[in-house]
Amino acid sequence: MTAGEVTPQQLIDLVLLEARLLDEAHYDEWNALFADDGIYWVPLTPDQPEGLQHTSHLFEDKLLRDLRIQRLKSPRAFSQQPKSRSHHLLQMPSVETFDPAGNRFVTRCQFHYTEAQNDEINFFVGTAFHHLCIRDGAPRITLKRVNLLNCDAALPAVQLFI
Repeated sequence: MTAGEVTPQQLIDLVLLEARLLDEAHYDEWNALFADDGIYWVPLTPDQPEGLQHTSHLFEDKLLRDLRIQRLKSPRAFSQQPKSRSHHLLQMPSVETFDPAGNRFVTRCQFHYTEAQNDEINFFVGTAFHHLCIRDGAPRITLKRVNLLNCDAALPAVQLFI
């Protein structure tokens, strides 16, 4: 697939697949959806311009995502006994930017995210933006920005990936 061949529906399908992979704890497959230089970002403040010069809840490149996935899979991760589980409830994603000539695509998706472990349940609500490009013949995430509705509140620890 090239950037000129991708359809808006394929971009929407990728967002839906991403949530399913996370909810089914297929973290390696989820991580493979990212470009090698892709970033997973949860800003600390509304309208935060970027994540390198500002504090964020999460700002993870491939190395940090790999480390977190290794920890989640480790039997020695006592914070994951029992394992956390997640559920993404998504509004139908929309394609906000569709630029095949520039190999630049952006989707937007409102969500309700639930993370449970034992009798503790945490809820998060917000909007996810997936910045995508076509690399190696497939859509890849270059940036996943998760804008939480209450991003500037003191939040509980997020064990998994929103």
